[in-house]
Amino acid sequence: MPKTLALIGSGNWGKNLARNFHALGALHTICDLKESVQFPGVQFTSDLQSVLQNPTITQIAIAAPAALHYSLAKQSLLAGKDTYVEKPLCLDATEAEELIRIAQSKNLILMVGHLLQYHPCIIRLQELIKAGELGKIQTITSNRLNLGTIRTEENVLWSFAPHDISVILSICGEPTDVHCTGESYLSPNVVDTALTNLCFPNKVQAHIYTSWIHPYKEQRLTVIGSQGMAVFDDLKPWNEKLQLIRNPVKWLQGNIPQANKSEPECIPVSQSEPLQDECAHFLACCAERKTPKTDGKEGLRVLKVLKQAQECLTPISPQNIHPTAVIDPGAEIGAGTKIWHFSHIMSGSKIGPSCNLGQNVVVSPGVILGRNVKVQNNVSIYTGVVCEDDVFLGPSMVFTNVINPRSAVNRRGEYQKTLIKRGATIGANSTIVCGIQLGEYSFVGAGAVVTKNVKPFALVVGNPAHQIGWMSRNGDRLGLPLTAPKGEILEAACPSTGEIYRLDGNMLTFVGKETPIPV
Repeated sequence: MPKTLALIGSGNWGKNLARNFHALGALHTICDLKESVQFPGVQFTSDLQSVLQNPTITQIAIAAPAALHYSLAKQSLLAGKDTYVEKPLCLDATEAEELIRIAQSKNLILMVGHLLQYHPCIIRLQELIKAGELGKIQTITSNRLNLGTIRTEENVLWSFAPHDISVILSICGEPTDVHCTGESYLSPNVVDTALTNLCFPNKVQAHIYTSWIHPYKEQRLTVIGSQGMAVFDDLKPWNEKLQLIRNPVKWLQGNIPQANKSEPECIPVSQSEPLQDECAHFLACCAERKTPKTDGKEGLRVLKVLKQAQECLTPISPQNIHPTAVIDPGAEIGAGTKIWHFSHIMSGSKIGPSCNLGQNVVVSPGVILGRNVKVQNNVSIYTGVVCEDDVFLGPSMVFTNVINPRSAVNRRGEYQKTLIKRGATIGANSTIVCGIQLGEYSFVGAGAVVTKNVKPFALVVGNPAHQIGWMSRNGDRLGLPLTAPKGEILEAACPSTGEIYRLDGNMLTFVGKETPIPV
């Protein structure tokens, strides 16, 4: 195999990647601030640009601190290199989506180092589940505990849990709810022990217990199904790592459950080093141009679960709320939300996690803001307004909540509901008349006066507002007419992301990532 891979970072974990990529004959260069490991025939440099500009190097593996993953991966992809990133992919979902878009636009491989997915015992466990050996999955429990390296740059959730989350998602799909509890005992604001609960459809639950202040080392994953139980214990000898207990419950008289404590059956699994298998998988994907098992999209799914769990661990702190802001008792404010100067959050309002409220913002009773809502300066959000996730409210935009206000007439019982669907943008100085709905990812131009419902993805401007085009989820204008010719379906791609949108009549829908038909 030609030596075409550079490794960025050769510290505690990077040295293991260096060893395996060198054993596979692919390691060309190690890039780090100081030379900590050496291999015959492998170059060393502290100059990242020399790696990015070297045409011989076509793959880059990143084992730097997690806070640097996004920056390093982006530089690698923009330089045209297939890129492997040690977990987590990065620390922000928006940044992860950007890395995925860059990789797709340049036809590059982007892979995340979720090592457990490449462990032969986990692969065999996934096969057993797929074959129905355990019946209907009910619960999954993971314990990842140790009294070992205690980190200060990341907490135990981000350090220990990503591998197990990756495997659990591969078995159960997308969670419907994520909750996490934990506490910092050794370093301020660095959680040392955490318990994460994931809920899935059909009453399936998963529990992940992580701690680096536990007296006994434990790396055990247990999957319980209606017909069997499987236990993966990575600390046992190889031939005992994966065990299966069949029919753990027997039924007396057809309806009385009784434990059937049968001896576990050791499942034979061919032995190999998971990290070398993972490294070999990355190199094979690069050579064959195929999607990795843990590609960028899989990394994004894990990242979203980690972020939801982290939000449960992040209390509202004085650092997130300016001293001049007034927060009434009874107001609900999600973790990670920031509230700036002179804002007033009234009792009975509900603000989701990771929102950002600018200066002079007023949130009235009964208002609901979802996750990651951005409210710019000088916005009053009145009773009756509901904003779903990822909504943007521009500076000085105006909501109303009654159609015919009079100072002398009390119309508090006549407030009308205004619903702003997910991803919608409302431009600066625009006015939204109450009682209407703005569709998903709709876009209201600055200064517009909106008096009626707006379709999903529609771009509207003027007074009264009227539609002049269509917008993508990324906020780019699409080259489509307002209405498709009768009997025709038109498609267009977002110029930034390549996502495909389909126009049928006068309704636009998001299709996904595929090759558009000629228009």
